[in-house]
Amino acid sequence: MRSFAATLFSFCLFAGAAAQTPIVGANAMPKPEDIRAVSPALEGYAQKFVIDDLWKRPGLSRRDRGIVTVAALIARDQTVELPHYLALALDNGVKPSEISEIITHLAFYTGWANAMDAIPAAREVFKSRNIGADQLPPDSGPQLPLDEAAEKQRATRVGEQFGQITPSLVQYTTDALFRDLWLRPALAPRDRSLVTVSALIATGQVAQITYHLNRAMDNGLTKEEAGEVLGHLAFYAGWPNAFSAAPVVKDVIEKRRQ
Repeated sequence: MRSFAATLFSFCLFAGAAAQTPIVGANAMPKPEDIRAVSPALEGYAQKFVIDDLWKRPGLSRRDRGIVTVAALIARDQTVELPHYLALALDNGVKPSEISEIITHLAFYTGWANAMDAIPAAREVFKSRNIGADQLPPDSGPQLPLDEAAEKQRATRVGEQFGQITPSLVQYTTDALFRDLWLRPALAPRDRSLVTVSALIATGQVAQITYHLNRAMDNGLTKEEAGEVLGHLAFYAGWPNAFSAAPVVKDVIEKRRQ
């Protein structure tokens, strides 16, 4: 595991966050003066386009931008900035229980190791805010209702495609993901979909976007919000990943209009 750090006045690609107790460590986010010493242009772009514009755009709430950013950082295993953005997400209305559930969800969609790498950062942020077990979701309990017809259709389609090749993948997809993880109530279906789509875009997994973006929009994500997710992630996951996903997002939106 790595050491994690967030500084009081860190270079942040964010706008207007409340100052937090710094988490001291070897991999601290660089301060503005550190950025200027290496790349004045980088700090200038951050101020002009991200701090003064991106996080203020109306197409996606600051709460949603926090969710998208945290999902992208965990998906890409970029933990240096994670403590700061976890704190920012909490400041913008994301609940500790939702942060916990985002990390759990991304273990399945970006790999166990990435979720584990996020644990120390989240633990320090929770500790600094006196967030205890009483504010976190239990490991099991009552679940959201399952759409039996839709799940049967999904399971049948996946089983027919891959059951003979990888029965374990088919079984775990049904038992662990769609009959368990997706039914956990601590993260609303719309937000769970937002996390999934953000992680897929951030890691260039375009083949999976069609299904999950349709699911996200069925769960309440609007086409305007989907478009803003792409613009937001261009800064946090890079232009190539955003533009690789753009034709898929466009295709989903256009087909849903028909």
